Amino acid sequence: MDDLNAFLEPGMLVRHPDRPDWGTGQVQSNIGGKITVNFREEGKVVINGSRVMLLPVIENDSD
Repeated sequence: MDDLNAFLEPGMLVRHPDRPDWGTGQVQSNIGGKITVNFREEGKVVINGSRVMLLPVIENDSD
């Protein structure tokens, strides 16, 4: 099975497609298809990158 999240790097912001209530998360690590993300409303979660395609969040710096 392919790693759907191979492009994710520490510091990137993401959302879980099935758990919008978790809010935005920051990637902590991406090693061997296991992605550790610290979500605002859920805390630290390890995600199997071959099963869940995380959605990148693009921040707009228009403050």
